[in-house]
Amino acid sequence: MDKQQLKFENPPRAITTKDLLYLKDALSWELLAMKKFHFLAQQTENETISNALNDAGKMHQRHYEKLLAHLQVDNNQVINKSQSQGSTS
Repeated sequence: MDKQQLKFENPPRAITTKDLLYLKDALSWELLAMKKFHFLAQQTENETISNALNDAGKMHQRHYEKLLAHLQVDNNQVINKSQSQGSTS
């Protein structure tokens, strides 16, 4: 039995509770990784290793900031807009 999957050209603008919980976990993981790399970079005396650890920490910081940007959506506005478009059709 073939199951057809819906394919979105663009992701939905509203964030579901499940999405929000996943993003919260991912933010926690990225923040922890960022902190660990920063701590380890401070502990080593080898400049090359310290720079590599700092670069890894910065990468996790960028990931954290990118995930955070996904949370800056006003769900109420998106839901109200989609409901008003549905009622005018």
